[in-house]
Amino acid sequence: MHTEPTQMAAWQHENASALHISAAPITAPQGNEILIKNAAIGINPLDWLLQSGMSLPWLTFPMITGSDVAGTVAAVGPDVTRFAIGDRVIGQAVSTTVNKSAEGAFQEYTIVADHMAAPIPATLSFAEAAVLPLGLGTAAGGLYGETQLALLPPSLSPKAQDDVVLVWGGSSSVGCNAIQLAVASGYTVFATASASNAGMLQKLGAAQVFDYTVETCSERLISALEGRRLAGTLHATGNLHDCAEVVSRAEGRKMIAATLPAPEDFRKDVVVGHIHGTALKDDNVGPMIYRDFLPAALVQGRYQAAPKPRVAGHGLHALQDALALQKTGVSGEKIVVSLV
Repeated sequence: MHTEPTQMAAWQHENASALHISAAPITAPQGNEILIKNAAIGINPLDWLLQSGMSLPWLTFPMITGSDVAGTVAAVGPDVTRFAIGDRVIGQAVSTTVNKSAEGAFQEYTIVADHMAAPIPATLSFAEAAVLPLGLGTAAGGLYGETQLALLPPSLSPKAQDDVVLVWGGSSSVGCNAIQLAVASGYTVFATASASNAGMLQKLGAAQVFDYTVETCSERLISALEGRRLAGTLHATGNLHDCAEVVSRAEGRKMIAATLPAPEDFRKDVVVGHIHGTALKDDNVGPMIYRDFLPAALVQGRYQAAPKPRVAGHGLHALQDALALQKTGVSGEKIVVSLV
Protein backbone atom coordinates (compact mmCIF):
# COMPACT_ATOMS: atom_id res chain seq x y z
CA MET A 1 0.00 0.00 0.00
CA HIS A 2 1.42 3.38 -1.05
CA THR A 3 1.77 5.94 1.73
CA GLU A 4 1.89 9.61 0.71
CA PRO A 5 4.97 11.33 2.15
CA THR A 6 4.28 14.00 4.72
CA GLN A 7 6.02 16.96 6.29
CA MET A 8 5.30 19.55 8.95
CA ALA A 9 3.65 22.85 8.07
CA ALA A 10 2.29 26.00 9.70
CA TRP A 11 -1.38 26.23 8.74
CA GLN A 12 -3.45 29.42 8.72
CA HIS A 13 -7.04 28.69 9.74
CA GLU A 14 -9.82 31.11 8.86
CA ASN A 15 -9.97 34.06 11.30
CA ALA A 16 -7.35 32.39 13.51
CA SER A 17 -4.93 34.65 15.33
CA ALA A 18 -2.09 32.11 15.30
CA LEU A 19 -0.62 29.52 12.97
CA HIS A 20 -1.22 25.83 13.73
CA ILE A 21 1.66 23.39 13.26
CA SER A 22 0.59 20.02 11.88
CA ALA A 23 1.29 17.55 9.10
CA ALA A 24 0.86 18.29 5.39
CA PRO A 25 1.46 16.19 2.30
CA ILE A 26 4.65 16.57 0.28
CA THR A 27 3.46 17.19 -3.28
CA ALA A 28 5.45 15.84 -6.22
CA PRO A 29 6.36 18.54 -8.77
CA GLN A 30 4.57 18.43 -12.11
CA GLY A 31 5.43 19.99 -15.48
CA ASN A 32 7.73 22.99 -14.95
CA GLU A 33 7.57 22.86 -11.14
CA ILE A 34 10.35 22.25 -8.66
CA LEU A 35 10.12 21.07 -5.06
CA ILE A 36 12.28 23.10 -2.68
CA LYS A 37 13.44 21.84 0.70
CA ASN A 38 13.21 25.07 2.64
CA ALA A 39 16.20 26.28 4.65
CA ALA A 40 14.95 29.83 5.31
CA ILE A 41 11.62 31.63 5.01
CA GLY A 42 11.02 35.38 4.67
CA ILE A 43 8.13 37.16 6.39
CA ASN A 44 5.88 39.73 4.69
CA PRO A 45 2.96 41.92 5.84
CA LEU A 46 0.39 39.75 4.06
CA ASP A 47 1.31 36.89 6.36
CA TRP A 48 0.01 38.64 9.49
CA LEU A 49 -2.71 40.63 7.72
CA LEU A 50 -4.53 37.34 7.16
CA GLN A 51 -4.67 37.05 10.96
CA SER A 52 -5.90 40.62 11.37
CA GLY A 53 -9.15 40.66 9.42
CA MET A 54 -7.88 40.85 5.84
CA SER A 55 -9.98 38.73 3.51
CA LEU A 56 -8.95 37.08 0.25
CA PRO A 57 -12.30 35.63 -0.82
CA TRP A 58 -10.83 33.03 -3.16
CA LEU A 59 -8.84 31.31 -0.40
CA THR A 60 -9.99 28.01 1.06
CA PHE A 61 -8.95 27.51 4.70
CA PRO A 62 -6.96 26.05 6.30
CA MET A 63 -4.18 27.32 4.02
CA ILE A 64 -0.38 27.26 4.09
CA THR A 65 0.70 30.83 3.40
CA GLY A 66 4.05 32.59 3.01
CA SER A 67 5.85 33.86 -0.09
CA ASP A 68 9.65 33.71 0.34
CA VAL A 69 11.73 30.54 0.39
CA ALA A 70 15.40 29.70 0.05
CA GLY A 71 16.73 26.17 0.12
CA THR A 72 17.76 23.25 -2.06
CA VAL A 73 15.96 21.54 -4.91
CA ALA A 74 14.53 18.23 -3.68
CA ALA A 75 12.76 17.16 -6.89
CA VAL A 76 12.00 18.51 -10.36
CA GLY A 77 9.05 18.15 -12.71
CA PRO A 78 9.46 16.38 -16.06
CA ASP A 79 9.64 19.65 -18.04
CA VAL A 80 12.32 21.31 -15.91
CA THR A 81 15.73 21.83 -17.51
CA ARG A 82 17.13 24.77 -15.47
CA PHE A 83 17.49 22.97 -12.14
CA ALA A 84 18.78 19.71 -10.71
CA ILE A 85 18.35 18.06 -7.33
CA GLY A 86 20.66 19.67 -4.80
CA ASP A 87 20.80 23.11 -6.43
CA ARG A 88 20.72 26.07 -4.00
CA VAL A 89 17.80 28.30 -4.97
CA ILE A 90 15.29 30.95 -4.00
CA GLY A 91 11.65 30.70 -4.96
CA GLN A 92 8.59 32.93 -4.90
CA ALA A 93 5.71 30.96 -3.40
CA VAL A 94 2.20 31.84 -4.58
CA SER A 95 -0.28 29.82 -2.49
CA THR A 96 -2.36 32.87 -1.54
CA THR A 97 -2.82 33.67 -5.25
CA VAL A 98 -3.56 30.20 -6.60
CA ASN A 99 -5.29 28.75 -3.48
CA LYS A 100 -2.96 25.75 -3.26
CA SER A 101 -1.27 25.00 0.05
CA ALA A 102 1.49 23.01 -1.68
CA GLU A 103 2.72 26.35 -3.08
CA GLY A 104 2.99 28.12 0.30
CA ALA A 105 6.26 28.93 2.07
CA PHE A 106 5.37 28.06 5.67
CA GLN A 107 6.31 24.38 5.48
CA GLU A 108 9.34 22.17 5.07
CA TYR A 109 8.89 21.62 1.32
CA THR A 110 7.33 24.03 -1.21
CA ILE A 111 6.30 23.71 -4.85
CA VAL A 112 7.51 26.62 -7.03
CA ALA A 113 7.29 27.18 -10.79
CA ASP A 114 10.75 27.12 -12.35
CA HIS A 115 10.33 30.61 -13.85
CA MET A 116 9.66 31.93 -10.33
CA ALA A 117 12.92 30.51 -8.96
CA ALA A 118 16.60 31.30 -9.37
CA PRO A 119 19.87 29.65 -8.42
CA ILE A 120 21.90 31.41 -5.75
CA PRO A 121 25.70 31.48 -5.39
CA ALA A 122 27.49 29.71 -2.56
CA THR A 123 28.56 33.11 -1.20
CA LEU A 124 24.93 33.92 -0.33
CA SER A 125 23.49 32.29 2.80
CA PHE A 126 19.94 30.95 2.77
CA ALA A 127 18.88 33.56 5.33
CA GLU A 128 20.29 36.35 3.17
CA ALA A 129 18.68 34.96 0.02
CA ALA A 130 15.25 34.55 1.64
CA VAL A 131 14.80 38.33 1.80
CA LEU A 132 14.44 38.50 -1.98
CA PRO A 133 11.46 36.80 -3.62
CA LEU A 134 8.26 38.76 -2.90
CA GLY A 135 10.04 42.11 -2.63
CA LEU A 136 11.83 41.40 -5.90
CA GLY A 137 8.68 40.14 -7.62
CA THR A 138 6.61 43.11 -6.49
CA ALA A 139 9.24 45.63 -7.55
CA ALA A 140 9.68 43.92 -10.90
CA GLY A 141 5.94 43.81 -11.51
CA GLY A 142 5.65 47.52 -10.78
CA LEU A 143 8.61 48.56 -12.90
CA TYR A 144 8.17 46.25 -15.89
CA GLY A 145 4.57 45.01 -15.99
CA GLU A 146 2.72 46.06 -19.14
CA THR A 147 -0.11 47.61 -17.12
CA GLN A 148 2.31 49.29 -14.72
CA LEU A 149 5.39 51.40 -15.59
CA ALA A 150 6.59 49.09 -18.41
CA LEU A 151 10.17 50.37 -18.18
CA LEU A 152 13.20 49.05 -20.04
CA PRO A 153 14.27 45.61 -18.74
CA PRO A 154 17.27 45.15 -16.42
CA SER A 155 20.62 44.27 -17.91
CA LEU A 156 24.09 43.28 -16.74
CA SER A 157 25.43 46.12 -18.92
CA PRO A 158 22.68 48.76 -18.91
CA LYS A 159 22.68 51.73 -21.28
CA ALA A 160 22.36 54.98 -19.35
CA GLN A 161 18.98 56.68 -19.68
CA ASP A 162 18.28 60.38 -19.20
CA ASP A 163 15.15 59.87 -17.09
CA VAL A 164 14.72 59.40 -13.35
CA VAL A 165 12.85 56.66 -11.49
CA LEU A 166 11.54 57.75 -8.09
CA VAL A 167 11.28 55.05 -5.42
CA TRP A 168 9.16 56.10 -2.43
CA GLY A 169 9.98 54.03 0.65
CA GLY A 170 13.39 52.89 -0.52
CA SER A 171 14.48 51.04 2.63
CA SER A 172 11.58 48.58 2.48
CA SER A 173 12.01 45.17 0.88
CA VAL A 174 10.18 46.30 -2.27
CA GLY A 175 12.09 49.59 -2.28
CA CYS A 176 15.54 47.99 -2.05
CA ASN A 177 14.72 45.78 -5.01
CA ALA A 178 13.13 48.58 -7.02
CA ILE A 179 16.25 50.72 -6.66
CA GLN A 180 18.55 47.97 -7.86
CA LEU A 181 16.32 46.95 -10.75
CA ALA A 182 15.85 50.52 -11.97
CA VAL A 183 19.62 51.11 -11.85
CA ALA A 184 20.12 47.87 -13.80
CA SER A 185 17.73 49.28 -16.39
CA GLY A 186 19.93 52.33 -16.80
CA TYR A 187 17.85 54.90 -14.95
CA THR A 188 18.98 57.43 -12.36
CA VAL A 189 17.18 56.63 -9.09
CA PHE A 190 15.95 59.08 -6.47
CA ALA A 191 14.58 57.49 -3.31
CA THR A 192 13.01 58.45 0.00
CA ALA A 193 14.07 56.93 3.31
CA SER A 194 15.09 57.99 6.79
CA ALA A 195 18.57 59.43 7.15
CA SER A 196 19.72 56.29 8.98
CA ASN A 197 19.06 54.18 5.86
CA ALA A 198 20.40 56.62 3.27
CA GLY A 199 23.84 55.02 3.13
CA MET A 200 22.39 51.58 2.45
CA LEU A 201 20.30 52.89 -0.45
CA GLN A 202 23.26 54.72 -1.97
CA LYS A 203 25.24 51.47 -1.89
CA LEU A 204 22.34 49.86 -3.78
CA GLY A 205 22.65 52.52 -6.47
CA ALA A 206 20.36 55.40 -5.50
CA ALA A 207 21.83 58.67 -6.80
CA GLN A 208 20.08 60.79 -4.17
CA VAL A 209 18.15 59.87 -1.02
CA PHE A 210 15.64 62.28 0.53
CA ASP A 211 14.71 62.10 4.21
CA TYR A 212 10.94 61.71 4.39
CA THR A 213 10.95 62.67 8.08
CA VAL A 214 11.98 66.22 7.14
CA GLU A 215 9.06 68.57 6.49
CA THR A 216 10.70 69.96 3.35
CA CYS A 217 11.27 66.52 1.77
CA SER A 218 8.75 67.00 -1.05
CA GLU A 219 10.00 70.47 -1.93
CA ARG A 220 13.60 69.25 -1.96
CA LEU A 221 12.63 66.41 -4.26
CA ILE A 222 10.79 68.74 -6.64
CA SER A 223 13.82 71.03 -6.75
CA ALA A 224 16.14 68.12 -7.46
CA LEU A 225 13.90 67.01 -10.33
CA GLU A 226 14.02 70.40 -12.08
CA GLY A 227 15.37 69.88 -15.57
CA ARG A 228 14.87 66.09 -15.27
CA ARG A 229 12.03 63.86 -16.45
CA LEU A 230 10.37 61.10 -14.48
CA ALA A 231 10.28 57.75 -16.25
CA GLY A 232 7.93 56.55 -13.52
CA THR A 233 7.49 56.25 -9.78
CA LEU A 234 7.24 53.18 -7.57
CA HIS A 235 5.54 53.67 -4.22
CA ALA A 236 6.65 50.87 -1.88
CA THR A 237 5.47 52.40 1.40
CA GLY A 238 4.91 55.79 3.00
CA ASN A 239 2.63 58.74 2.32
CA LEU A 240 0.99 58.26 -1.08
CA HIS A 241 -0.40 61.81 -1.05
CA ASP A 242 3.08 63.33 -0.66
CA CYS A 243 4.40 61.05 -3.37
CA ALA A 244 1.63 62.06 -5.77
CA GLU A 245 2.23 65.76 -5.06
CA VAL A 246 5.85 65.39 -6.16
CA VAL A 247 4.88 63.42 -9.28
CA SER A 248 2.21 65.94 -10.25
CA ARG A 249 4.68 68.84 -10.12
CA ALA A 250 7.62 67.13 -11.80
CA GLU A 251 8.22 66.84 -15.53
CA GLY A 252 7.62 63.49 -17.14
CA ARG A 253 5.31 60.59 -16.54
CA LYS A 254 2.45 61.11 -14.12
CA MET A 255 2.14 57.46 -13.08
CA ILE A 256 2.81 55.68 -9.80
CA ALA A 257 3.01 51.91 -9.43
CA ALA A 258 1.96 51.29 -5.82
CA THR A 259 1.95 48.28 -3.52
CA LEU A 260 -1.47 49.29 -2.16
CA PRO A 261 -4.46 50.64 -4.12
CA ALA A 262 -5.15 54.37 -3.99
CA PRO A 263 -8.29 55.56 -2.15
CA GLU A 264 -11.36 55.85 -4.38
CA ASP A 265 -11.42 59.64 -4.04
CA PHE A 266 -7.70 60.03 -4.83
CA ARG A 267 -6.53 62.89 -7.03
CA LYS A 268 -7.06 62.45 -10.77
CA ASP A 269 -3.98 64.22 -12.16
CA VAL A 270 -1.78 61.22 -11.30
CA VAL A 271 -2.48 57.62 -12.34
CA VAL A 272 -1.91 55.06 -9.58
CA GLY A 273 -1.56 51.43 -10.60
CA HIS A 274 -1.90 48.71 -7.96
CA ILE A 275 0.95 46.19 -8.15
CA HIS A 276 0.03 42.53 -7.66
CA GLY A 277 3.17 40.91 -6.31
CA THR A 278 2.60 37.59 -8.06
CA ALA A 279 1.49 38.97 -11.46
CA LEU A 280 4.90 38.10 -12.91
CA LYS A 281 4.07 34.40 -12.71
CA ASP A 282 1.70 34.89 -15.65
CA ASP A 283 3.66 37.25 -17.92
CA ASN A 284 7.15 37.75 -19.34
CA VAL A 285 8.40 39.54 -16.22
CA GLY A 286 8.87 36.31 -14.24
CA PRO A 287 11.32 34.70 -16.70
CA MET A 288 12.92 38.11 -17.35
CA ILE A 289 13.86 38.42 -13.68
CA TYR A 290 14.31 34.92 -12.29
CA ARG A 291 15.82 33.30 -15.41
CA ASP A 292 17.45 35.98 -17.56
CA PHE A 293 18.73 38.58 -15.07
CA LEU A 294 19.00 37.58 -11.42
CA PRO A 295 21.19 34.43 -11.53
CA ALA A 296 24.10 36.12 -13.33
CA ALA A 297 23.58 39.41 -11.48
CA LEU A 298 23.97 37.66 -8.12
CA VAL A 299 27.06 35.74 -9.23
CA GLN A 300 28.69 38.91 -10.60
CA GLY A 301 27.86 40.94 -7.50
CA ARG A 302 25.69 43.30 -9.53
CA TYR A 303 22.66 42.60 -7.36
CA GLN A 304 22.49 42.48 -3.58
CA ALA A 305 20.13 40.55 -1.30
CA ALA A 306 18.67 43.57 0.48
CA PRO A 307 17.58 44.62 2.98
CA LYS A 308 19.68 42.53 5.36
CA PRO A 309 17.95 39.60 7.13
CA ARG A 310 17.04 39.64 10.79
CA VAL A 311 16.72 36.01 11.83
CA ALA A 312 13.85 35.91 14.31
CA GLY A 313 14.08 32.25 15.21
CA HIS A 314 14.56 28.71 14.04
CA GLY A 315 11.96 26.16 13.00
CA LEU A 316 8.31 26.40 12.01
CA HIS A 317 7.30 27.12 15.61
CA ALA A 318 9.19 30.43 15.37
CA LEU A 319 6.99 31.69 12.52
CA GLN A 320 4.21 33.14 14.69
CA ASP A 321 6.60 35.24 16.76
CA ALA A 322 8.24 36.35 13.51
CA LEU A 323 4.85 37.51 12.19
CA ALA A 324 4.30 39.49 15.38
CA LEU A 325 7.73 41.07 15.01
CA GLN A 326 7.06 42.05 11.40
CA LYS A 327 3.74 43.57 12.43
CA THR A 328 5.50 45.99 14.78
CA GLY A 329 7.19 47.51 11.75
CA VAL A 330 10.68 47.04 10.33
CA SER A 331 12.89 49.26 8.18
CA GLY A 332 16.21 48.53 6.58
CA GLU A 333 15.91 44.82 7.36
CA LYS A 334 13.62 41.86 6.69
CA ILE A 335 12.39 39.27 9.16
CA VAL A 336 13.51 35.73 8.35
CA VAL A 337 13.04 32.35 10.03
CA SER A 338 15.69 29.67 9.58
CA LEU A 339 14.79 25.99 9.26
CA VAL A 340 18.35 24.65 9.45
